[in-house]
Amino acid sequence: MLKLSSEKKWLSGLFRLRFTRVIYIALCWSFIDLIVSFFYYYGHPQMHEIIAIRFGIALVLSVLFGYIFIFGYRNFLTGHSLAFGLIIKALLLVIGAVSITLLIFTVESFFLNEYKNAELETLFFNDQKRPWLFFKRTLYWIIVFLATKLFSEINDKYSPGVFFDFLRGKYRQAKNEDRIIMFIDLKDSTPIAEKLGHEDYFGFIREFIKMISLSIIDHKGLIYQYVGDEIVVSWLTSKNNCNKALATVVDARKNIQKRSEWFRRKYDIVPEFRVGIHTGDVTIGEIGIVKKDLAMSGDTMNTSARIRSACNELNQKFLVSKEFVECAGLQPMHAEHLGNFELKGKSEHVALYSLKI
Repeated sequence: MLKLSSEKKWLSGLFRLRFTRVIYIALCWSFIDLIVSFFYYYGHPQMHEIIAIRFGIALVLSVLFGYIFIFGYRNFLTGHSLAFGLIIKALLLVIGAVSITLLIFTVESFFLNEYKNAELETLFFNDQKRPWLFFKRTLYWIIVFLATKLFSEINDKYSPGVFFDFLRGKYRQAKNEDRIIMFIDLKDSTPIAEKLGHEDYFGFIREFIKMISLSIIDHKGLIYQYVGDEIVVSWLTSKNNCNKALATVVDARKNIQKRSEWFRRKYDIVPEFRVGIHTGDVTIGEIGIVKKDLAMSGDTMNTSARIRSACNELNQKFLVSKEFVECAGLQPMHAEHLGNFELKGKSEHVALYSLKI
């Protein structure tokens, strides 16, 4: 059996991904506010002290509200309607904007020598200019929050890093890359669908894909697409990434095993999956007019899909090509050579290996 040595993960890949996004959001908000503060207080005798305090307060609050944006209401809104979710998010936006404005405004007022143990109502509304200034800054934070939320929602529609590739125009012109391609799908999907019915099968598939996706994220795979019960994943070709692909398969199986009792209680079925892995050149580029996406094409994609399909014919769970075996440096004890096979759509026979994991 192939044993992949890896360091113990104290934090899941999904948590690290989301927490990194929180830090980016907090830094972005804080530096935007820093720039605005610089122009607003330019020339004031206490400019440096005020801006330094304001930046510190803004940074702490940005981390807090960034965390709420990414983590806070994610589970709470699960299962609720889109309209309910939008209302809750809108309320949080307004509450967050008012809160951060109040705190920053109070600190500023103290350093501007305008805080003299008066109540907040007196502090903010005695001067005719104060209400407008307060609401203007609240509106400013609402706009910042809305822009961030919009960016976050769009980014969530793509695999990590893909949205930034779109922004940079990395694949506007199609290019060839040497990639590891992995096709994963549910074993015996048709009998399971017939047994469970449409609604239960959808819930079953959603949980199955979640278990697989968590391991993919942990090992930094690029999720190319979901098609029904199938997931297509890729990595740039390297020995290290070959090990990540293998670790993804191992951890995906562990994730499902840990969840096996839940699957049995709810569906009376524990899912199993098939895997086909190949490596080689693929062409990647942007496609679409109304709905843009990244497309991968080429013989490597077709071969990977055929290898996955061969799992049923050869009664195997995990099949890989000779090219992948050589890239990963697998020994015969870890990858058993099954022979050369004629795959649909291939003019030449393909050497297939069964993973011993």
